[in-house]
Amino acid sequence: MIHSLFLINSSGDIFLEKHWKSVVSRSVCDYFFEAQERASEAENVPPVIPTPHHYLLSVYRHKIFFVAVIQTEVPPLFVIEFLHRVVDTFQDYFGVCSEIVIKDNVVVVYEVLEEMLDNGFPLATESNILKELIKPPTILRTVVNTITGSTNVGEQLPTGQLSVVPWRRTGVKYTNNEAYFDVIEEIDAIIDKSGSTITAEIQGVIDACVKLTGMPDLTLSFMNPRLLDDVSFHPCVRFKRWESERILSFIPPDGNFRLLSYHVSAQNLVSIPVYVKHNISFRDSNSLGRFEITVGPKQTMGKSVEGVMVTSQMPKGVLNMTLTPSQGTHTFDPVTKLLSWDVGKINPQKLPNLKGTMSLQAGASKPDENPTINLQFKIQQLAISGLKVNRLDMYGEKYKPFKGIKYMTKAGKFQVRT
Repeated sequence: MIHSLFLINSSGDIFLEKHWKSVVSRSVCDYFFEAQERASEAENVPPVIPTPHHYLLSVYRHKIFFVAVIQTEVPPLFVIEFLHRVVDTFQDYFGVCSEIVIKDNVVVVYEVLEEMLDNGFPLATESNILKELIKPPTILRTVVNTITGSTNVGEQLPTGQLSVVPWRRTGVKYTNNEAYFDVIEEIDAIIDKSGSTITAEIQGVIDACVKLTGMPDLTLSFMNPRLLDDVSFHPCVRFKRWESERILSFIPPDGNFRLLSYHVSAQNLVSIPVYVKHNISFRDSNSLGRFEITVGPKQTMGKSVEGVMVTSQMPKGVLNMTLTPSQGTHTFDPVTKLLSWDVGKINPQKLPNLKGTMSLQAGASKPDENPTINLQFKIQQLAISGLKVNRLDMYGEKYKPFKGIKYMTKAGKFQVRT
């Protein structure tokens, strides 16, 4: 299974390594560094890299590469899912997952990794169980450990580890019982110059924060569950019930967890929430070009589009840009040729507009193709796929919990060609 794990920062330094079976030399990462050099962006590094004696499987999150080394063939998604679990666990333990935080809590990191894998095979990957095994660091605990020489390792085996519900500890008590669910959808799209959709798909997740006393049994039903065709569940979900009734029935873990992730790729189900009008022209004879873009909302069910950020990589022949935005701020870097426009919130009555001129290199030929425009945005209280939660019911406990559902749509890789 997994022999070693290397953590590599964006500048190519290995700042942490952990070995389970036998020590694998750091030189194995040279194959990874070669692949990293060939990739234009960090996200484009191949997730699986074969070497003469090993396979390197990696994920890139929070500007850190998590690289697992394996010697025999295993299902790659199995290892990649485990690496994502490692990142999520660090985030749950320390609040953020960054190089500085990992270095500051290196003892806890090694203790957690030791529990997550046993001889290279996944053992405890549930955050609740790990927190009983290894106590999360606090300032007081760190001071006490420094003075007394004790560790964060728990005294007893976690209560949930031996039960049929290993993701939930027993004897959970809260004064305020609450269950919150966040439906978050990320839309990836490519729009051509005429405004037609070339590709569009939605990656969605339902994240939960459940703080309920005892051992509650929850059911969550949707208005339109048929939208969910490609679904991945948390182990707590009873799959048979979902297959027969399209209802989520589960005993929830305590605290934060991802209930399910889904994928909507049918073109007719993906509505595009924003449009971009553009007029970008480069003239052969003149050393000036014209640039104008307008961003507006569409199919947002009356919800406002916020946090809009427009970026575009201009051709090398553009020396400078003189632009005037109707709202927000813009920057153009003459070295990297990157144009950024921080729009903010779109007002449908007065659409944001950026226009002006481009100074072009004298004598340079007209660029082969116009630049592409990349968009970032978010829309609160809207799931763009149309997914809606119908009701949430609780069984097995007498009290009435406080329940809340929140929706959000945001841009993933959203590209407009000009």
